[in-house]
Amino acid sequence: MKFDNVLSEINGFGQFQIMIVLIQSLSRMTLPCHFLLNNFIAAVPSHRCDISTLDDEGVFGNLTQEQRLTVSIPVQEDGTPSSCKMFPEPQFHLLSNFNDSDLATVPCQNGWVYDNSTFKSTLATEWDLVCDRKGMNKATATIFFIGVMCGAPLFGFLSDRFGRRAMLMVAYLATMVFAFTSAFSTSYVMFCIMRFFTGVTLSGISIISIVLSVEWFDIQHRTFAGVIVSLDWTGGNMLLASIAYFVNDWRWLTIAVTSPLVLAVITWWWLPESARWLLANGEKEKAHFYLEKCAKMNNRSKCMAEITPQTLTNAVRVKDEDKKYGFVDLVRTPNIRKLAICTGILWYGVAFTYYSISLNITGFGMNVYFTQFIYAAIELPGKIVVYYFLNKFGRKPGQVGTLLLTGACVFINIFVPQGLWVFRSIVGLFGKGLSEASFTIMFLYTTELYPTVVRQNGVGYTSFVGRLGVSIAPLIALLDDVWELLPAVIYALVAVGTGLVALLLPETLNVRLPEFLEDIDRPRAELDGESGNPLKQADENRNGNGTVEVT
Repeated sequence: MKFDNVLSEINGFGQFQIMIVLIQSLSRMTLPCHFLLNNFIAAVPSHRCDISTLDDEGVFGNLTQEQRLTVSIPVQEDGTPSSCKMFPEPQFHLLSNFNDSDLATVPCQNGWVYDNSTFKSTLATEWDLVCDRKGMNKATATIFFIGVMCGAPLFGFLSDRFGRRAMLMVAYLATMVFAFTSAFSTSYVMFCIMRFFTGVTLSGISIISIVLSVEWFDIQHRTFAGVIVSLDWTGGNMLLASIAYFVNDWRWLTIAVTSPLVLAVITWWWLPESARWLLANGEKEKAHFYLEKCAKMNNRSKCMAEITPQTLTNAVRVKDEDKKYGFVDLVRTPNIRKLAICTGILWYGVAFTYYSISLNITGFGMNVYFTQFIYAAIELPGKIVVYYFLNKFGRKPGQVGTLLLTGACVFINIFVPQGLWVFRSIVGLFGKGLSEASFTIMFLYTTELYPTVVRQNGVGYTSFVGRLGVSIAPLIALLDDVWELLPAVIYALVAVGTGLVALLLPETLNVRLPEFLEDIDRPRAELDGESGNPLKQADENRNGNGTVEVT
């Protein structure tokens, strides 16, 4: 296989590849906006019972608002009015500083009054998802991530069967339909259904876009592709904080963070199909068409003189036209089976650790918007370090190292007293940065490990397992009732254990992408020998006219 030689010859890191990354950044920046949207649309502002029903026939008379609250709502231990309880009738004797903790209380009888100083409208205020109904508010995030979990294998299968580009458009359009519809939901049930399907379709954008990007970069620049694409998440994170600051109504906020997909649909027309996928599926004419476009944009048109659709068939073995690859092929041979098991564990552990840490790091004592922005901004230096580390030392040591160090950070904080909050915060933020780095590496690493014919199936399956870890992570925090330190111990053990499992995976630095299942069954040394230095091999195949012969 010498497709990587062809790609290097026409410049596998030129204007064409940059165009692909920039076009897809519009859609990828919407991913963190939706994945973390519940931080804002499901926020629960300060609230208390509506006491208007107690003012029967004006019994409150000339009482001030503070006095009305005193006779109507019991106070909590911190001295603030209760959020969920009220007196069945006014207790005027409390105005004389008489304190009786045994007074009867009832749940709020006429709804709630909310503090709208930060959020004009949220799901909690829209449908009164507080007190006994607060679980319904939290369930919206769970339902969304279940959708993401279901969408990963679905779009993985569809994009391997029908192509990356076509299914990406399907994901764009479907996401807009479901997201915009959720913004106009007239009931809680309708909103949950729409959020579930929004999660399904957003999962398609997530897994297809990174695979399409990586498949167009040559061996030397795949690391750049993986890391630069991950910066879209950081940018989207900061974008969410900025938009949410100015748009504090949950309906308009949902519309605002989905709007970039309108531009993504327009720019999709300039997005190419994966030439690797086209060749692997026998569509050599279309593959040649996109390779010509790549060569022209990268000023390498002369290199295509000797490359015809027929000669391209020798660059990548074409799969059997009657053979349809699916999820069953992920367990067909011993090596692919081992790969599926190890990457499944890797995704589960990385996702579980990342969200466990993210949900348990205390803020900076600032407002929610600035905190969100800072948490996103601190990812930038970490990703720059990841880029240079991966190019120098490879994927395996990076994946193993970030996971082991993440576990170490969690483990250290177990023994640090609560009073040393500055040190705890620094260690916690360092752990969060490392867990984000492990996520960045994992996406690139997984894409390089799976063969082209099942790459989207593989990424879809691993993403499914990863989202399972996301859904379980918050539940582990409830184990502090059993032992206060038990959640942190579990987080640390999962991170360390996952890092050790990553040791079983092969290195992919400067190794060509496998195309078929048989390729991962061959010795790594043999594959490395074939790939060698693609630029050098291409030069060796160059004839006197400056063109390259593909054999």
